[in-house]
Amino acid sequence: MAEQPKIRDFICDYSNSVGVSAEVTQGLDLEFPDAYKHRETMVKLALAIKEYNHDGFALLPFCRTVEMEAVGGNVNFGDANTGPRSAAPICESPEDFLALPDIDFSQGRIREVLEACRMLADAGEHVCLEIAGPWTQMQSLMESRKVIKMQRKQPEATIAVMNKIGEQLLHYVDEARACGVEIITYSDSAGSLEILSPKLMEWSTREFTHPFMKKLVKHIDDTMVLQLCPKFAYALIDTGLADVKIHDLGQKVDFFEAILQLRGQLKIVGQACIKNSGISIANGKIRELVLA
Repeated sequence: MAEQPKIRDFICDYSNSVGVSAEVTQGLDLEFPDAYKHRETMVKLALAIKEYNHDGFALLPFCRTVEMEAVGGNVNFGDANTGPRSAAPICESPEDFLALPDIDFSQGRIREVLEACRMLADAGEHVCLEIAGPWTQMQSLMESRKVIKMQRKQPEATIAVMNKIGEQLLHYVDEARACGVEIITYSDSAGSLEILSPKLMEWSTREFTHPFMKKLVKHIDDTMVLQLCPKFAYALIDTGLADVKIHDLGQKVDFFEAILQLRGQLKIVGQACIKNSGISIANGKIRELVLA
């Protein structure tokens, strides 16, 4: 039996952003949770967060519930401090997942997010869109313990569910590109090493993350960069499914500015969390992730 690879965990110290709180929204004259639902208020919030954090980009959305809501999931929209989060699950089986409708990108809150991206891009802002991976979406649509049981008892059906989610994300990226988004950031908080076991993390990386990333890079053109959560970059590298190529810019650089500068030369970076404001690379070396 082949020895199981040792997957490193990236210790996330994302703490710079305070999210959508009183300090950020003071003076904006917004009402919550209604402000999370409309393009105009999304733009105001994104710009307020950008200014508060001194970021070089505007990030949308403000939660990880947009995709799951677009296929019928329930959302508790919270308030200014908590933000939207998943509510009562609607799935009990892989068949329930597979019966969910495809996302209609022409309507609903997901359309509002895309139009907010367009408005920001048209105003000259650099726009970053965060997309949520399958574990986060599955555990928003089904009880977490049932998701793990589904994977253990029905691994092939689970892969089918994950692939269905992945296909919707590819369409989302296409829509985002048309709206002027320059950075796609991919995360999957429910599918990280500290949540899954090392064995399950390896399974997920081989069965979904790697083949999905191979598809996703084909949707990233020279106007865009894919910023991969470092937790998943480590998983790909440590399972032998990706390597690192160094782009040496020769001096200390701002991470965000550097990856935009390298558009067209690279497609995936995974060495830092873009949500940590003001990240700089002291040695000027940007680590491109190259898939096997």
